[in-house]
Amino acid sequence: MKLLVSSAPHITGKDSTASLMRDLIIAMVPAMAASVFFFGVQTLILTAVSVLACVAFEYLYEKMLKKPITVGDLSAAVTGILLAFNCPPTLPLWTVVVGAFFAIIIVKQLFGGLGYNFANPAIVARIILGLGYTGLMTSWTFPATVSGDAVASATPLAVYAAGGTVNYLDMFVGSTGGVLGETSALALLLGFVYLVVRKVISPTIPVTYVATVAVLAVVLGVDPVVYVLGGGLLLGAIFMATDYVTSPYTEKGKIIFGIGLGVITVMIRRFGSMTEGVSYAILLMNLVVPYINKATRQKPLGAPKAVKEAK
Repeated sequence: MKLLVSSAPHITGKDSTASLMRDLIIAMVPAMAASVFFFGVQTLILTAVSVLACVAFEYLYEKMLKKPITVGDLSAAVTGILLAFNCPPTLPLWTVVVGAFFAIIIVKQLFGGLGYNFANPAIVARIILGLGYTGLMTSWTFPATVSGDAVASATPLAVYAAGGTVNYLDMFVGSTGGVLGETSALALLLGFVYLVVRKVISPTIPVTYVATVAVLAVVLGVDPVVYVLGGGLLLGAIFMATDYVTSPYTEKGKIIFGIGLGVITVMIRRFGSMTEGVSYAILLMNLVVPYINKATRQKPLGAPKAVKEAK
């Protein structure tokens, strides 16, 4: 009988990258259905182009550099859907292809591929597109409202920041202006429940993030419901802040990460020149994840105590 010696971990599970990504895609179906209902079939076209571009860029890059082809793990497809979710429904198709290039080639592949990217690719792509094509990225489509109120000329966060009033029901259901994946809180929460039940993500980061935003909103005298339901908070908290690669792996680290996300988001929204701050909050916190992991890393059981040097 041979004795097999190998390094930890020694316990393996049946989950694979492809199965996890498949669950993420399933969890995003309600948000996609809501976007089609409110914004039209063009959202499907935009999403399809985004996914195809991400998959194509990953395949071509790995093919040219003679690396293993990894498009089968579905991570590029997930990035494509998330990138589309971060774009307005009327965005020209060539623009989302530019975003796909930055997400897959610049943020993911140039840093070593899946598992080595320093930040969430879709988040960085949204920031790049927002800075480079501001007009196109803020060209909103406004569906008919569920409440029967007049259609606004700006997103709920912008309306609220300007002193206007918003309807909670429209924000919860999704009949408001915004990027196609963030408007329906109901659809996003359905996806969140699915991911938690399937144990694909831990609820720690999303709950801590949202709770921090709500508490700080109350402290600063702004409407916590608008801050939670408005903008990309739920989309970012559920689908992007929980990314395995760019989020902490310890429970304490996840709490610190969520609090940091909430603080930065509220500070940008309340005191910055932008009405939204989720993308920048996630990017900034992604950059400090290695330090959070190091600070919250558990001490191995039975590890010797550090010996103090004699003076």
